[in-house]
Parts: sequence; structure tokens; C-alpha cells
Amino acid sequence: MAEVRSRCVDKHHPHEPHYYLHAIGAIQSRQGKGVGGRLMEASPQRVDADSMPAYLESSKERNIPFYRRYGFKVAEEISPAEGGPSMWLMWREAQR
Repeated sequence: MAEVRSRCVDKHHPHEPHYYLHAIGAIQSRQGKGVGGRLMEASPQRVDADSMPAYLESSKERNIPFYRRYGFKVAEEISPAEGGPSMWLMWREAQR
């Protein structure tokens, strides 16, 4: 299953130069306490300093508003495997 997901996601991965925010997370007892926000605040600062766009994939729809706070927009919703869960591919334009 992981291989199917990888091929599907890779097919949709942007080709233009960009920063790829691969994964962030917090253990369950720390979720909702600002840990993810502190991690996300550091990423756009670096991306903006280089005037580059950024890309990420979210496997949880409930996280979309969180990423939107940092300027990401849903570019596409995909289902890597037929009948499987969706993924949201998100893009943030370069900030000058």
C-alpha cells in the first residue's frame, strides 16, 4: 500500500523549484498546545528568506485550517488508492 501511495503522490508532486515540508507532528499529549505552530513558524521564515514557494501533503482534512494560517492553499485532493483515504496537496506561493 505504501508503494501505491508513493507513486500516486510522486505523480502529483510539483516540478518547479520549491521547499518541500515533509512532515511535522507532535505526540498526542502535546497536540493543541502550540508545538506544531512553533515548528511551522520557522519554516515560512526560511522559505520567505529565499523567496521560494512551499509544498506539503496533509493526510488529515482537519489539519487544513492549520496550514492555511501559514499561507498554504489546497492545490488538489487525491486518493492514492481506490477507496482509500484522501490526501490534500497544499501549496504556498513565494512571499517577497
